[in-house]
Amino acid sequence: MWMAITSLASPVPVTDAFLGVEKSLMGRRWVARKSDERTALMLAQRLGVPEVIGRVLDARGIGLDEAESFLNPTLKDLLPDPAHLNDMDIAAERLAAAVMQGEQIAVFGDYDVDGATSSALLKRFFDELDANSKVIIPDRIKDGYGPNTPALLKLRAEGASVVVTVDCGTTSFEPLEAAMGVGLDVIVVDHHEAEPNLPKALAVINPNRLDDASPHGQMAAVGVTFLLVVAVNRTLNNAGWFKERRKPDPRDWLDLVALGTVCDVVPLKGVNRAYVSQGLKIMAKRANPGLVALADVAGIDEPPGTYHAGYILGPRINAGGRVGEAGLGSRLLSSNDKMEVSQIAASLNVFNKERQDIEARVLQEANEQIDDAAAQAAAIVIAVGEGWHPGVVGIVASRLKERFDRPSLVIALNDGVGTGSGRSVSGVDLGGAVIAARQAGILTKGGGHAMAAGLSIDVDRLDDLKVFLNERLADVMAGRPAIPGHSIDGALKVAGANMVLVETLAQVGPFGSGNPEPRFVITNARIAHADPVGQDQRHLRLTLTDETGKRLNAIAFGAVETDMGQALLKHGGAPFHIAGKIRINTWQGRSSAQMLVDDAAAVW
Repeated sequence: MWMAITSLASPVPVTDAFLGVEKSLMGRRWVARKSDERTALMLAQRLGVPEVIGRVLDARGIGLDEAESFLNPTLKDLLPDPAHLNDMDIAAERLAAAVMQGEQIAVFGDYDVDGATSSALLKRFFDELDANSKVIIPDRIKDGYGPNTPALLKLRAEGASVVVTVDCGTTSFEPLEAAMGVGLDVIVVDHHEAEPNLPKALAVINPNRLDDASPHGQMAAVGVTFLLVVAVNRTLNNAGWFKERRKPDPRDWLDLVALGTVCDVVPLKGVNRAYVSQGLKIMAKRANPGLVALADVAGIDEPPGTYHAGYILGPRINAGGRVGEAGLGSRLLSSNDKMEVSQIAASLNVFNKERQDIEARVLQEANEQIDDAAAQAAAIVIAVGEGWHPGVVGIVASRLKERFDRPSLVIALNDGVGTGSGRSVSGVDLGGAVIAARQAGILTKGGGHAMAAGLSIDVDRLDDLKVFLNERLADVMAGRPAIPGHSIDGALKVAGANMVLVETLAQVGPFGSGNPEPRFVITNARIAHADPVGQDQRHLRLTLTDETGKRLNAIAFGAVETDMGQALLKHGGAPFHIAGKIRINTWQGRSSAQMLVDDAAAVW
């Protein structure tokens, strides 16, 4: 089998390690994505697309039967009937009644992007209906994750009769029981892993309920919330509510659904592909004033893609909940006041810079306490620090996961209590392990889903947690390679990394979790130019060339202080294999291909 991209690539035989790279400058082993030449060709011919598309689809496990809908994801084909979810009809009937009777509806959302987009989506929907509604986002440090008893009792005392929790609530047993005791109807809209017992609530809408047969457990909370909006809209329509009123079109808010779906790093498969594909088109129309203000302050001057959503917009919205004011993200996304959203966007931009500074300090301290050999021998990497900011532990856990290719958990200790957040690797259910630790009495709070989890723990149980998680995850991690890998889709010459390739590959997007963006290697590249750039000079700007004489601009973010960055800066004319993604770079109205470098290897 040959890893090649038709005439754009130089054929490279697949060995145990791609191009023989057992350990790259970033400490990765390069592994070719497996693709069957025959199947790839059949896919290309059936779909009428270039062969490279067939190769990429086959390497991602996309078969002939699903390939067409994968390339052309539409809500018409992929959106499920909301009623297939347990308790959806109950929730839709109750909310429709609340709208028609003028009851006060409260939306209680999580403080991350999924929670912000979910709560903003409901707020926009209820505002469109002229319903009586308000949004509550808890403070990460003061209130913690999920609904709490004082907040729910206060809502009831202030006149709310229905509360919808979004991106939280599935394991909030005591608060929801207290709410029921005072006559407050609670509707849980969530996607986190559930236990056999569910909280006492009017409705628990969650495709990951153990008793729910939904095949759409990959949805983020905002995707489930969208289905609720569709269901309530339908219920009101059937009741004749729109005979003399404008009927909302939920598709107008798919930009929020796309943003939350991408930022929650759920697999971009099935309905999620339709959500993101169609939602990015809505986002490009710049109809949401808050998203427009945030894009402008962040300097986005091109049609948004998953990269902009996940790495530029999302972190800024998250910054409010991490180090600023928790409700800013939801307010930004639900407001039509241009002056208000401009002010919020500016504040979030400042908070994001503050978050970056705090994150850098915590990450450095976390790295200093971790022994590389011990980390590779463990089933999970755990870092604990006194006085660390709880708002950045999730991001730091993500960085550790990337470094060690291991599930990672970072815990901030304050006043004898630990607040932790974890990120996992493919095939390892961290959320289930954390729930099991809570059920074992080790944690005071804990939950999540396969790829991410959060917890609270008393300091004297930390050792118990480390032992529990390492034992729990030992078997599934036993067969994982000691050296983390980088999957490679093919090899190119500089001339092959062009706009034709970028535009061709765009047919396989949107890219994200479950549909990784293709990574290619420019073989035997020479460094024609290299210099540090950026406000803090951490990024590396490169110009690549090869024997063809063609040139390719490239950027390696945060690379200057890495072994790779130093090697490329001090190249001495030596050739390198350069790995990364090929994307469009737009500058002053002109577009060209650019490589986002994430690894390199010396050519021996």
